[in-house]
Amino acid sequence: MNEVLRLSADGPHHGQPVYAWGDELRSANAALIMAHGRGAGAADMLALAEKLARPGFIFLAPQAAASHWYPNRFSAPIQSNQPWLDSALAALREVSSAAQDAGIPSERQIVMGFSQGACLALEFAAQSGLPFAGAAGLAGSLIGPLDSARDYPADRGSLSVFLGCSDDDPFIPKEYVLASARVFEDLGAQVTTRLYPGLDHRVNLDELHAVADMMEKIAC
Repeated sequence: MNEVLRLSADGPHHGQPVYAWGDELRSANAALIMAHGRGAGAADMLALAEKLARPGFIFLAPQAAASHWYPNRFSAPIQSNQPWLDSALAALREVSSAAQDAGIPSERQIVMGFSQGACLALEFAAQSGLPFAGAAGLAGSLIGPLDSARDYPADRGSLSVFLGCSDDDPFIPKEYVLASARVFEDLGAQVTTRLYPGLDHRVNLDELHAVADMMEKIAC
């Protein structure tokens, strides 16, 4: 785990470090961008990276200021999480751009996250319009109330989306997961949704296998 850059975008996450594990940025040919949950950190995501290690991959994990990406629940009105949310989305865009500048196009990038980081990763994948290879939300959902207007770039046929969550998660109601799946399907993405009985709020091996399958599709 080593620091590869400091975030330059304005807002609460300005100056936060981005850590890497795996291949060197300049020699890697694929990237997995990983967003941690509330109260956690980049190191927690890179611990998962060790279980997903693949030749040619770099794992990039930004650290949120004060260990959270935005202050209120993911389902709160969007404006109540500003300016934190815009700063967090800018952070993921900056990480993706750094990988692109190093020769890893967005078509060879996957964005994933857990919990609050899963919500952020999914929202970024939907909003950015970039042709990512995949997006994985582990115990997460798109951000905002269920009735939020979703004005996202359409025609996302190249995007594979994985949504994994407990069927009784204490923080992420399954209704939000299923609604997010419908949004991505309407955008043309290829969506896999799995609700696990009694999983609670954690990552399981089946979810990691699903991410690994995404990685295999772009591995060289």
